[in-house]
Amino acid sequence: MIGDFSRLRERSSLRGERDNNRFTAVMVEVMGMHPSIDDLVPEWARKFYSKRLKSLSELFGVDKPIIGMVHLIPLPGAPAYEGWSMDDVIEFAMRDARALVENGVNGLIVENMWDLPYYANGRIPPEEIAAHAVAAREIAKSFNVPVGITSIHNGGRVALGIAKAAGAKFIRVCLYTGAIIWDTGEIDHGNAADLMRLRKALYAEDIRFFADVYKKHAVMLSGINPEIHAIWTDFYLADAIIVTGRMTGFEPDVDIVKKVKGVVGETPVIIGSGLTAENAEKLLKYADGAIVGTYFKVKGITQNPVDPERVKKLMEVVRRIRKEST
Repeated sequence: MIGDFSRLRERSSLRGERDNNRFTAVMVEVMGMHPSIDDLVPEWARKFYSKRLKSLSELFGVDKPIIGMVHLIPLPGAPAYEGWSMDDVIEFAMRDARALVENGVNGLIVENMWDLPYYANGRIPPEEIAAHAVAAREIAKSFNVPVGITSIHNGGRVALGIAKAAGAKFIRVCLYTGAIIWDTGEIDHGNAADLMRLRKALYAEDIRFFADVYKKHAVMLSGINPEIHAIWTDFYLADAIIVTGRMTGFEPDVDIVKKVKGVVGETPVIIGSGLTAENAEKLLKYADGAIVGTYFKVKGITQNPVDPERVKKLMEVVRRIRKEST
């Protein structure tokens, strides 16, 4: 990741032509996206880059892990909230988490899925954050799998704070680099600089960053294609790259998954939406794992509770894929 930028400018000839495909190829070649730690000379560089997650199996203990979504019911302050106590919120969450873990998933993410319409740009209300943290702590201490946090939309700082308080092992960062327009109409930008510094200040460098590229529920600003977005996100040391379809439950384009994996190399790529028992083999050919929510629900409807039989079905397919890839 240490490159000669003057050489980059000369070789790409980007001024005037704006050739994104050529830019992508030159970036991968010139930047040296994945230097070996042994090849780095400065001690600070060796120490800094060695902190990054080397593979998903390092965290989850298996190849091609499946991370199940724990979608919290509407939290205090959300339009759909109906006055439930935190005990009620936790009970619903624990029920889904138990169905996921007992039927074979390798990790969990606790998410404020039903606090919609979503806030963006770090405007998530404190009452929702507090409830999210309380529920996440109960999940994290109750199950012997890594637990992560997502705070929609792009609550990276919020997610990191919740993860620290809850004892979670990773966060999903909706927008780590680049710029987008959310489905709420708000323009947003990456938060890598703030998150990296906050993680160090919180003594939380054991919490990993899984970052979306070409994010669902949003459109990228003009000129940012999936490969460029992945290169930027990889350059700023995301521990894993997430690729999604256009909305929750939508399957990603396998060609985009393949291209993203092609430019980030050894950095893990995770399917972030739309994985099913029917398309798992196709998508996991290129991806290193997946986050699954909608498929695991009763009748495949996101609002429904987790269906243990659907969890079993997908995990059987994934175990076969793992066996065949060894």
